[in-house]
Amino acid sequence: MFTNKSSIPFEKKIISLILLCSTIILHSCGQTSNYNNINNSTNMDTTNSKASNPYYSHEDTSKINISNDEWKKVLPPDVYEVARLKGTERAFSGKLWDFTGKGTYYCAACGNPLFRSDAKFASSCGWPSFFEQMSDNSVVYQRDNTYGMQRTEALCGRCGGHLGHLFDDGPKPTGKRYCMNSVALDFTPYSVNAEAQGNNIDTITLGGGCYWCVEAVYENLMGVLNVESGFSGGKTINPTYEDVCSGSTLHAEVVQITFDNSITSIDEILKVFFTVHDPTQLNRQGADVGTQYRSVIFYRNDEQKSAATSIVKQLNDEKVYKQAIVTQVNKFTTFYRASDEHQHYYQNNKFQGYCRMVIQPKLEKFEKVFKKRLKKF
Repeated sequence: MFTNKSSIPFEKKIISLILLCSTIILHSCGQTSNYNNINNSTNMDTTNSKASNPYYSHEDTSKINISNDEWKKVLPPDVYEVARLKGTERAFSGKLWDFTGKGTYYCAACGNPLFRSDAKFASSCGWPSFFEQMSDNSVVYQRDNTYGMQRTEALCGRCGGHLGHLFDDGPKPTGKRYCMNSVALDFTPYSVNAEAQGNNIDTITLGGGCYWCVEAVYENLMGVLNVESGFSGGKTINPTYEDVCSGSTLHAEVVQITFDNSITSIDEILKVFFTVHDPTQLNRQGADVGTQYRSVIFYRNDEQKSAATSIVKQLNDEKVYKQAIVTQVNKFTTFYRASDEHQHYYQNNKFQGYCRMVIQPKLEKFEKVFKKRLKKF
């Protein structure tokens, strides 16, 4: 009987955050900031949340100048409290303070793009922190002398909504720390935000056996913006890992890859795919056996379909493998994200037996073949 990785124990992470006292607050968003060398903008015609908010837009770059009474009609109470009344959420209470997803952060009031996820860093202050704003005008500043302190207030460049404060204790290359309130921000992942990001962003879903293995590889490929492990191609809605391991859902373990095709390409994505798994094994990869481990490409558009069918034909015609390729090329329907303990599994469990014996060899092969295409961390 083959060993199934569902028997491998997971390491549980226990996070205890009991740092909500006033001294912590004063050390972060309440601390004094040097106002020198800041691009001060005091002449801000206040400049779009969603649903019924007519001022929320990712495309409109014009400034908005409306009264707080009007904002109160369209903003949720918590957003209004921070954005218009300059409130501050409690440290470590916001949903985005330690969030690590890949995408774009927008003003929760007006939809103005503010920060990219690659500018976010862990500052341990209890609020989302960034070292660089998205553009020169996405965030603007003014003096804040409240509470007996001199600070630099950060505001949305379109609507003038309060975001947080700017400090001079951030990492290189800017040395800045944009200390923001989670409630003042909206986040859109790259996979959902492809249209807004332009034609360079694309997403494809691949199954090549254990998704831990495939995820670890693509997280190191230059041009890949985000990789999520999950399930696709089956009949069960919102399946659990245990459901999929039973084989009854018809889902495959997959990774959903969001990439910048000005840096990498669908052809390179697929070359990596056929390098790091055996596409001739039917419903299995090594000791991982079952339909959930099948080799499959879920395409989203004609370009992906053409590239997938072309490379399969080429590899078969050139007899690159001793046996015929059994990789399925199917139209994408739905992706179900696996639970958090399955995300970034190799990075979080490098010394676990499965990672050392199964994932590490695949990663080493990838690094050898694509050494010039590795991310520079």
